[in-house]
Amino acid sequence: MKERLFVFDTTLRDGEQVPGCQLNTVEKIQVAKALELLGVDVIEAGFPISSPGDFNSVIEISKAVTWPTICALTRAVEKDIDCAAEALRFAKHKRIHTGIGTSDLHIKYKFNSNRQEIIERAVAAVKYSKQYVEDVEFYAEDAGRTDNEYLAQVIEAVIKAGATVINIPDTTGYCLPEEYGGKIKYLMENVSNIDKAIISTHCHNDLGMATANTFQGVLNGARQIEVTINGIGERAGNTSLEEIAMILKCHKNIGIDTNINTTKIYPISRMVSSLMNMPIQPNKAIVGRNAFSHSSGIHQDGVLKNVQTYEIINPKDIGLDDNSIVLTARSGRAALKHRLHINGVEVNDETKLDSLYKKFLELADKKKEISDADILALAGAESAETHAIKLDYLQVTTGKGVKSVASIGLNISGQSFEESSSGNGPVDAAIKALKRIIRKDMILKEFTIQAIDKGSDDIGKVHMQVEYDQHIYYGFGANTDIVTAAVEAYIDCINKFRT
Repeated sequence: MKERLFVFDTTLRDGEQVPGCQLNTVEKIQVAKALELLGVDVIEAGFPISSPGDFNSVIEISKAVTWPTICALTRAVEKDIDCAAEALRFAKHKRIHTGIGTSDLHIKYKFNSNRQEIIERAVAAVKYSKQYVEDVEFYAEDAGRTDNEYLAQVIEAVIKAGATVINIPDTTGYCLPEEYGGKIKYLMENVSNIDKAIISTHCHNDLGMATANTFQGVLNGARQIEVTINGIGERAGNTSLEEIAMILKCHKNIGIDTNINTTKIYPISRMVSSLMNMPIQPNKAIVGRNAFSHSSGIHQDGVLKNVQTYEIINPKDIGLDDNSIVLTARSGRAALKHRLHINGVEVNDETKLDSLYKKFLELADKKKEISDADILALAGAESAETHAIKLDYLQVTTGKGVKSVASIGLNISGQSFEESSSGNGPVDAAIKALKRIIRKDMILKEFTIQAIDKGSDDIGKVHMQVEYDQHIYYGFGANTDIVTAAVEAYIDCINKFRT
């Protein structure tokens, strides 16, 4: 009989802390429903006290999903806990996730406190949370750099106070796998009431060891893992759900299993990437574009003779259709809808499908074949149709030995505006023309073009950061013309600070 490992997904909380990856409530519900189909046990839906948006998202996600536990994050502060309890009122299964920093660095510099006072605050937070819910998870922030003996004292005290799950975060991604695994083992052996709670891992990837640390934690007794889709998260990210799930699937002899339906991994991976406008690196384990690609002649020969010579995972095990229908200008709506479904995008509204299909045909006239990245970009661009500011047209004259000049037309809430400008290159000229219409003090902080990897007719993807009124706004644009993509990304930023 295999032991059960619980999967706690924090894509919608810790994962969303990536700059520019914030989702609206409708998008969060879409991801939450996909996480439910994937089979995660716990969905950390947000940090309710942090913003009205997070508060509302926890409420709506609680209504939208049925069997996963819905978790809300708090600090060890009563008003945080009150707010979380209110946000969780519709959840069928609810958990409050409260905690405090336990490393000497946090105790001294973050709280200006001492070890005994931190234990008292931790115990008080757990007891206060228990008034609202039975299921209380306690996190010992920066546990990775916390002295093991003191950490054991904290954990024993909070379990006695009623904590049901104990989260041991490697908050800074500092631990080595042997060190982190040893920390879990120490707690399992030295906390007298450890049998009354589940130990959870929460590992960051600052040194590239999040998955290795998490796995060592599991081998040493942790029975919950805190993970994100595609390993997203602040700084270098978190442990990837798909990596741990597939490690356990490949190494059946370990005797530990999850409830994850691995065939749903690829669609939700693409969904999260598309909704958050966050590309997946090509060499990303499990879900990267190159994960099942072979370019070496020796490797190709081996794979053709027997796929297991170089592939330890069957692509179908993660939901990847390796016999994909190739989309061209002759493909119909059904083929487009199927390919969107494979990539985690459900389009059940015929009007929306017609609109997407029209854009698909326009793109197909420019390209020989349409890639998954192309149709995800089209699906993402569809949401821009409701924006107040839209690009009507863009005309740019540029070249060697001539001055770049751009003419632009915008539709702003139904009214048309036109302007022209010259600039130091086509993008600069186009942005200057745009600014002549949108007379705001905006500063372009970052301009990133995603690599074009298949040919000169491929879609160019642009990510931008624009500062306005001392706030940073993030925008995304995709087009076969990179100048148009840049302008669309800038307009995306403007629409966000107008709302």
